[in-house]
Amino acid sequence: MAPLTILVASHTDSIYTLSFDPTSSTGSPTLELLARTPVGYHPSWIISHPSNKSIIYTGLKQADGEVVAIKYGMGGTVKGGEVVARAKSGGAGPCTLLVTEDELIIGNYTSGTIATLPISTSAPYILSPNPWTLSMPFEHVGRNKARQSSSHPHQIIFNPLNQTEKELLVPDLGADKVWRLTKRGDGGWAICGHIDFEAGGGPRHVAARGTSLYTLLELTLKLVVHTLPPLPAPPTLLTSLFTLSALPIPDTMTAAEILLPEPNTSFPETFIYTSNRDDPHSEGDTIAIFSLAAGEGQPELVNEVRTGLNHVRGMAFGGDDDKYLVMGGAEGGGVKVFERIHGGKGLEEIARLGADVVGCSTGFLWY
Repeated sequence: MAPLTILVASHTDSIYTLSFDPTSSTGSPTLELLARTPVGYHPSWIISHPSNKSIIYTGLKQADGEVVAIKYGMGGTVKGGEVVARAKSGGAGPCTLLVTEDELIIGNYTSGTIATLPISTSAPYILSPNPWTLSMPFEHVGRNKARQSSSHPHQIIFNPLNQTEKELLVPDLGADKVWRLTKRGDGGWAICGHIDFEAGGGPRHVAARGTSLYTLLELTLKLVVHTLPPLPAPPTLLTSLFTLSALPIPDTMTAAEILLPEPNTSFPETFIYTSNRDDPHSEGDTIAIFSLAAGEGQPELVNEVRTGLNHVRGMAFGGDDDKYLVMGGAEGGGVKVFERIHGGKGLEEIARLGADVVGCSTGFLWY
């Protein structure tokens, strides 16, 4: 098997290019730094263009937010990229991006705004310097005053449960809501509904399967399940459970990422993987693994895997049949690749790079 390329977002000034070789000549999997591409302040999120994977977009999490387009090579050994376009993000602290064929959709965490820019796969790549923007509603300061004093959109995805029209789901950590947006006639996006969550929960990221939406609450470390019928029907709360078994939860801890890989021949059973961060345990943060064997509306916590990492913010599945899971400690431990074992119920560390090689990793993209 040929080595796999992984791009790493970070809270440094760069995007890193790594080579992961599952079958190296040493007899053990290896992880190697190939290049470092300077782009600007804290490029914490990366995503590729849907039809041209060589074009990568990132957001710079600064007060005067920017988005950057980077061009990488195709074929052979991929190393550093070239910055080919920049534009204002339409707000402060862009932390999430969604890319369509001709539109870049931006979530600005600090300013509580959604923005869009027209894009193309050829120069000048970003077609306007002036983003369209939408300020998200905000009613009152939340229970967690330090984190919920304004709207904080933390992710933007298309609703995979809506097969009739394009609908955005936007978890808003500040407002304790997941907003539902649809396209207007003029091409902008409009709020058309929302899902409420417990006060102080802080919805961060979501995933979906069948008729169910799974929401990870960052501030209370819970996995919340709703049925999500087409609009205008309201959602129905099915269950809510903690993402770790040891209670009470230390005040310092939060949850970060949720992944729900598609079942395949190697891993026919469906599991949800969530990351818990800032665990004071000597063996670092955990990945919580939930089984959906009892039904999509009844997740069961079946395993907690210690990572040896501190502040696991981002992680991503890759390789054949999503066999490998890459993750990093933004505040310690470097970057590690785990292999799924026991049909997906377990994880085993197989390769690593120290924090002195890849610092403050926050997100990953299998290239």
